[in-house]
Amino acid sequence: MTDDGRNGVELRSNFGIGTSFWAVRRAQWRALGITDEDMTKPKIAVINTSSDLAACFSHLDGIAAVVKDAIRAAGGLPFEVRTSAPSDFIHSAGNAGKYILPSRDLITNDIEVQVEGALLDGMVCLASCDKTGPGQLMAAARLDIPTIFVICGYQESGHVDGEHVDIEDVFLGAGHHAMGAITLEKLTAMSENAIRSPGVCSGMGTANTMHSVCEALGMALPGHAPVRGNSQKMLDNAAEAGGRIVDMVWEDLRPRKILTEAAFENAVKTVFALSGSINSVKHLQAVSEEAQAGVDVYGLYAKFMEEMPVLCAVRPNGLTTIEELEDGGGARAVLKQLGPMARHDALGVSGKTLGETLAGYTPPNDVVRPVSDPLSDKPAIVMIKGNLAPDFAIIKMGLRYDRKLLVTGPAVIFEDPNVAIAALKAGKIKAGDVVVLRGLGVRGAPGMGMGSRLVFAIEGAGLGEDVAVVTDGQLSGLVNKGLVVGEVAPEAYNGGPLGLIEDGDIITIDVMGRRIDADLSEAVFAARKAKLPPAQRSSQRGWLSVYEDRVQPLHKGATLLPD
Repeated sequence: MTDDGRNGVELRSNFGIGTSFWAVRRAQWRALGITDEDMTKPKIAVINTSSDLAACFSHLDGIAAVVKDAIRAAGGLPFEVRTSAPSDFIHSAGNAGKYILPSRDLITNDIEVQVEGALLDGMVCLASCDKTGPGQLMAAARLDIPTIFVICGYQESGHVDGEHVDIEDVFLGAGHHAMGAITLEKLTAMSENAIRSPGVCSGMGTANTMHSVCEALGMALPGHAPVRGNSQKMLDNAAEAGGRIVDMVWEDLRPRKILTEAAFENAVKTVFALSGSINSVKHLQAVSEEAQAGVDVYGLYAKFMEEMPVLCAVRPNGLTTIEELEDGGGARAVLKQLGPMARHDALGVSGKTLGETLAGYTPPNDVVRPVSDPLSDKPAIVMIKGNLAPDFAIIKMGLRYDRKLLVTGPAVIFEDPNVAIAALKAGKIKAGDVVVLRGLGVRGAPGMGMGSRLVFAIEGAGLGEDVAVVTDGQLSGLVNKGLVVGEVAPEAYNGGPLGLIEDGDIITIDVMGRRIDADLSEAVFAARKAKLPPAQRSSQRGWLSVYEDRVQPLHKGATLLPD
């Protein structure tokens, strides 16, 4: 009942007969109906974030069953493993949304405890909502055991009064309703019709961006992202991945062989080409940190933004639907249309290089444009620096270069989005202001608070084109109206420059110059910093207190790893 290995690979999950580990595990597994023969096979974790709390996860049990059947048919032994299942739209209600980003790292540690503790041989990760996919990628990079991703699909959206409506429209509509721009009846109808099936948000938000990133990194099989949730194609993809993981174990094809600099370059270029979510930056950096790959992902975004065109713009960034992107070839079509801009030497879970994968492939239509004829030759994501952001800050531009690209105005400072929205309703925010929403960074929150509710309220008040917003918090991966600068680093906490400005200080945002500055001298910054009281802990107990103690800055991906 021991395994002699295949291709020279010995299964770490097979213990010596008669040992304590062998005996107690055999007792547990025989009670589950597992045979002695099955116990010698590759043991595969099926990472499932199933939950009744959100449509993002409600279909995953069915997908897990398909994957497990495929693993058994391929000669493996599957074990379903559950982790936390955070949804931004559900779990941001508590503690001002501060649980959302820390939940990513909780998922990573959930997986480590269950998979590494049991010494399983491989993983199939069911990638779903915004934080589950990144958390799973981080775990794959950390554990470095053969891992493959199943893209679990996007939800079908609906219509109200003949107009398309999805969850992003509801989020934006709530901001408009808060300012009296739409009725409660309209908002209610939108929320009733926005989601028509299980899956993730149907726009090119963080979830669909990271699904495409999984394929661009080489961690999902070619042609798998994006995909309609619960479609036959998605189920067929799941079966294909379940069969492939067993061979990956015998081939000893591990994530760190895949997660090279070439892979990260392909992922970053795919995000630019799809006008994807700015949240992808910190998630990819976190994966690099966990893989010990030494890749400066923020540097890659800054480097490639000047040369990367937009090849396809999915709602709400453009008029293309996510269904049209899927039918047009998805991430594989993007990588093909990038031509020599893509790194064809990157290896994938198929065991082939990207060049081998794309050889002979032709996109089915022109939904994804070639680099010679892009939708836009300007960067969809802009990295900027300045005396307010010595490290970096991020602007999601999409295709909207018709907005104001050079703004100078007085700072109006808030540290709570609810207080800011109340001030907006009271007329205390006016055209020409630069609203600063600070104290929402990874340490200051802790956990990175969400600034989009304020952004959407400003839009609802009719000031979206006339009021800029600057925050050290995170923003919706879907869309940001007006000129919005997010993830300012270093954050305001403990003396970051954003924490030193005062109401009325003049701030200039220069998109084309890639700058954000306050009209203050270094001496003024230093004098104000010297007067700051010592930083105080925000959380005294629970998961957020652990996160606050351990979290690293954004340039480290906001991981919990030590410097």
